[in-house]
Amino acid sequence: MPHIDLPAQVPGIRSLVMFRPDTGKHLYEWAQVLLRGGDSPLSEAERELIAAFVSNRNACTFCMSSHAAAARYLYKDDAQTVDFVLNDYQQAPISEKMKALLTIAGKVQADARQVSADDVAFAHAQGATDRDIHDTVLIAATFCMFNRYVDGLATITPPAEDLDTWNVMGERMATVGYVPPK
Repeated sequence: MPHIDLPAQVPGIRSLVMFRPDTGKHLYEWAQVLLRGGDSPLSEAERELIAAFVSNRNACTFCMSSHAAAARYLYKDDAQTVDFVLNDYQQAPISEKMKALLTIAGKVQADARQVSADDVAFAHAQGATDRDIHDTVLIAATFCMFNRYVDGLATITPPAEDLDTWNVMGERMATVGYVPPK
């Protein structure tokens, strides 16, 4: 049960955006720029994967499930990559560059001060650009805030096993993007 009076039966951040449309509009715009902005060197699938990875580490079921579903949709035939990453990213069938970026994202999630010059140098050695690293850190930091916002107010979260709900949500996020609910 949510800690505040939120719209009934509206899960996660969508209910918070409806509660405070003035702030929610900006959060959705921010998510749109980060996860769908066309000029990032990271694919939309990779950006959604970073969001799901950080949310999984924060144990935020709503954000992890919804962004994992969006990433699966965007990865298309390689959708299982998302589950491999969430289970053990170092053994997942992703590039060494993406593994290095997820290492940085994981450090941002745990304690951003632990991201080291060596981590950045290693990511560069794996082919990451400064923009890749910047966007990874920004997505990771943003999702720590989003996760705490959703969980701190105890928003409604469908069960993680309810794949039909998450798949519909993931497809909407992947195709429509981040548009505030009406």
